Amino acid sequence: MKTPADLIVERAAASDIPIDPAVAAAIAGVLDAMLAEPQNLSSVRDIDQAVWVHAVDSLSGLRVPAVREATSIVDIGSGNGFPGLALAATLPAVPVTLVESEKSKADWLRRASAAFPNVRVVADRSETLARDEREAFSVACARAVGSLPVVMELAAPLVAPGGHLVAWRGRREADDEALALLAGGELGLTPTPDIAVTPIPGVSRYFSVWEKAGSTPDRYPRRPGMAAKRPLA
Repeated sequence: MKTPADLIVERAAASDIPIDPAVAAAIAGVLDAMLAEPQNLSSVRDIDQAVWVHAVDSLSGLRVPAVREATSIVDIGSGNGFPGLALAATLPAVPVTLVESEKSKADWLRRASAAFPNVRVVADRSETLARDEREAFSVACARAVGSLPVVMELAAPLVAPGGHLVAWRGRREADDEALALLAGGELGLTPTPDIAVTPIPGVSRYFSVWEKAGSTPDRYPRRPGMAAKRPLA
C-alpha cells in the first residue's frame, strides 16, 4: 500500500514536478499533523484528498520560475501552512516567512514548522509586517486569500523591486482581472503571462504572476482590513 509520501512523489511527478522522497515524507508529516489537529484548519479530512488539495496544489507553484529562483518567500495568510511549508520543504536554502494573524493558527504553524529551519512564523497582519519589513522579499505567495486587488495590496509592499507576487487562482473572473490591472498601476505591479496548471485531475487553475516594477507608494497598504473592505479600483 502506498504511503502519503509515495502519493506526493507520484502525483507531483505527473505534473512534471520531481520531489525527493525525503521531502515528500516531510510534507506528508505536516498533512498528518494538520488532519489530527483539533482546530479546523481545512475542510479536507481525508489524507488522500489532502495530498491533492494541499500538497500537490502547493507544489505546483514550483512551475513558476520566480518561485524556483526565489531568494526569500513570504506566504500571506498562511492558515494551515500551505503553500508555505511545502515550498520550504522543497527549497531548504530559501528563508520562508509564514504570516498569519489568527493566534491559534499561528501557534499551529509554529508547531508544524518546527522541523523546518528555514521557516519563521509572524503572528500578525501583513499590513503590520509591511511597516517593519517593507520590500524585503523576492516573492510573495498567496493561496485562497481573497480577490486579486486585495491580494495585491497586501503583497506589493512586501515585495522588493524586481521581485514577484505569485497568486494561486481558480476560476477566471474578467471583472476581477480588469480591476487587478488598475490596482497594479497603483501598487507598482506589472502583469506577466499567467501560468496554467492542472495539479488535481479535472481541476484547472492558474498562477497570476506580477512583477514589482517599482516601489509601492508609502500610503499602501492602508490600515488593517481596508484592502478587503474597500478594494483598490
